[in-house]
Amino acid sequence: MSSQTPVYDRLVAERGDIPVQVRGEADRINRDLARILPQTSPSRPSEPPSVFEPKAPSSSL
Repeated sequence: MSSQTPVYDRLVAERGDIPVQVRGEADRINRDLARILPQTSPSRPSEPPSVFEPKAPSSSL
C-alpha cells in the first residue's frame, strides 16, 4: 500500500480497483459493439457536414 493515499489503498483492498474494472468493462463493450455493428462512414446523411472535412470541388465550372 502507498502511504500517500491510504484511504484509496484501503478501499481498493476492500472493494477492488473499481476504475480499472470499469475501464476493462468499457473496453470489452466497445470491442463487442465494433464486432456487432456494421462499420459506417464517419459522416452520415442526417448529420451536418464537418467543418474540418475538405469541401467537394464545385462541378458548375
